[in-house]
Amino acid sequence: CFLVVQVFTGFLLSTHYEASLSSFESVLLIEFDALEGWLVRSLHANGASWFFILAYFHIWRSLWFGCFSQKLVWVSGILILLLMMAISFLGYVLPWGQMSFWGATVITNLFSALPFVGSELVTWIWGGFSVGSPTLERFFSFHFMLSMVLLCFVIFHITFLHENGSSNPLGLDLQSDKVYFYPYFMLKDLLGGLVAMTIYFSLSLYSPDLFMDPDNFMEANPLVTPPHIQPE
Repeated sequence: CFLVVQVFTGFLLSTHYEASLSSFESVLLIEFDALEGWLVRSLHANGASWFFILAYFHIWRSLWFGCFSQKLVWVSGILILLLMMAISFLGYVLPWGQMSFWGATVITNLFSALPFVGSELVTWIWGGFSVGSPTLERFFSFHFMLSMVLLCFVIFHITFLHENGSSNPLGLDLQSDKVYFYPYFMLKDLLGGLVAMTIYFSLSLYSPDLFMDPDNFMEANPLVTPPHIQPE
């Protein structure tokens, strides 16, 4: 459900977003001039945070029930988590606030540690010798493309989950231990989804900036280091 909301709100934001050094102004346009743009941005930003919270709950539940023994389900789930991290990082850079620039510079510089190809790889990612307009164009393309890849992996994850034995590592036929899907599991899922969506919409409407860094509300300035990460 949250993934569908993310894709839909992301599509709406992309109709107004400009992947260049003026992207900060395009975000302001979305906030103040686009019809209900502030709400779409709030739903997309908070949806990403809430998506991670639910994903970590899901991982905790899987560890608790020993689902790591289901190799295909577990590996596809880990790949989904890694894709989510990559997509969220790319999306965090796109508004081109101060923390967007700082995060893009620091994280992409990690690739320079790769032997032989590190420096050239960083230059290619940046599209030059520093983070700039070509970087935003690349990140916007990757952000959109990897979201589609994530959808495919979610389908794989669900497909592997429904293979024989996915929830029964021993392969035992214990019909007596099962409960009816309706109404027990349906009510459980509906209640959980209702609680999650209530919290999500409450955050998006009443505290839309709760999970956001205040420094990212300032346009990126390559000559300034964010105050809270400056050395003593």
